[in-house]
Amino acid sequence: MDRIDRRHFLLGSTTLMAFGFGARSAHAQAPAFEVTRSDAEWRRLLTPEQYAVLRKAGTERAGTSPLDREKRAGTFCCAGCDLALFSSTAKYDSGTGWPSFWQPLDNAIATKQEAGFLFMAQTEVHCRRCGGHLGHVFKDGPKPTGLRYCMNGVAMIFKPTGAGA
Repeated sequence: MDRIDRRHFLLGSTTLMAFGFGARSAHAQAPAFEVTRSDAEWRRLLTPEQYAVLRKAGTERAGTSPLDREKRAGTFCCAGCDLALFSSTAKYDSGTGWPSFWQPLDNAIATKQEAGFLFMAQTEVHCRRCGGHLGHVFKDGPKPTGLRYCMNGVAMIFKPTGAGA
């Protein structure tokens, strides 16, 4: 049997790791949510921009969402299933161009770790009820939590306080 050289070993190891990680992440992406729909149903219910973010984990361009500038009292809800996610009392101007909050409402969101740019881990935030991608959470926010929930405005709908639900 031939001796395995370093190049073949590294190539084989890298290939095996890529397939192993891919299989694991595909399996991990199948949680059950209270609200489930077919891809065709999601496409009918959501705008193309909402679909790209909520269902395909896209990111809207910074500064494009009117919700970043929303200052009224109210609740920010999931555009996919209408679950209340954030109170306006937890919203603040992070200067990033995306709506930012220091705390979600109880039992509103779920998170998962994902590989980010150059394999730096980041924490994805999604709706607890429908699994829609909302954005990411970072550890550079204000007191009292020190967290910044950086959300895509297109993934949410704002309901002002006092407006009919």
